[in-house]
Amino acid sequence: MGTKTRYNEKKVAAVHWAWYLEDSQTVLTPKYRMPPTVPGAPAALVIAHPGHELRVHGWLELTRPKVFILTDGSGRSGRSRLASTTRILSQVGAEPGPIYGRLTDLMFYSAVLNHDPNVFINLAEELAEAFIQAEVQYVAGDATEGYNPAHDICRLLIDTAVEMANWRSRRRIANFDFLLAGPPHACPTDLRADAICLQLQDDAFERKLRTARNYPELVSEVDNTLCTTGIEAFRVECLRPANTRGSNRLHEPLFYESYGEKQVAAGYYKQVLRYREHVIPLTKALWHYVGQGAR
Repeated sequence: MGTKTRYNEKKVAAVHWAWYLEDSQTVLTPKYRMPPTVPGAPAALVIAHPGHELRVHGWLELTRPKVFILTDGSGRSGRSRLASTTRILSQVGAEPGPIYGRLTDLMFYSAVLNHDPNVFINLAEELAEAFIQAEVQYVAGDATEGYNPAHDICRLLIDTAVEMANWRSRRRIANFDFLLAGPPHACPTDLRADAICLQLQDDAFERKLRTARNYPELVSEVDNTLCTTGIEAFRVECLRPANTRGSNRLHEPLFYESYGEKQVAAGYYKQVLRYREHVIPLTKALWHYVGQGAR
């Protein structure tokens, strides 16, 4: 993967197109029509925690994006897992961005609980500037699922940063998300025409599974996910056009609130992070900031 990748475009059907690596190790197959972004275009990956890149390992190999990670993934243990992700990026030839494990998880959640939007406004500003400087054409990152507040807030930061970069640079950066808790292939019907879907060939799929299973801090989580979802489900990677400005519909009560209540009851934390009490005010503050700058 150290040499520059060249792409050959092959028409495989009247309305189906595939993009292949020369060594045929990975195949990108949009199942409906090719969106304006294509392999080889400058891309960015923005994720809340180290390890999320495993979900899109085939795409990571194919595009070698600039990678931004908000936290170090240390959780309540205080042990960073950033080094494990750094090894993966080195293997595929992707580069860390200027935001790379900037906050511990405790710092991140404390800022949300303390209603401190400035931490996140500054992150969004830095992301927007980085997108502009790198001439990024499209961004992929965590989806809003109501599973983990850091994932959802990461999506908020991506959406606001892309919005700011778009009007400042007077060009359009495409914005995609991918699921972390839901099935990897899931994509609403109305988004499929503009989604980027990868069907990994055997060699690429084996590398993805091997990389995931060798991620030391996530061994049990990876094993559990492969067991409950099924291994073959992860052969597919789907980047979906992101719904911005808080248009993602979440069904309450959210998983992270119920889980947080159990953690507080067990004595691990003092306060439950709530969607309406903490995340919605942060969402409003960031979009208000974006709106002021656009005037």
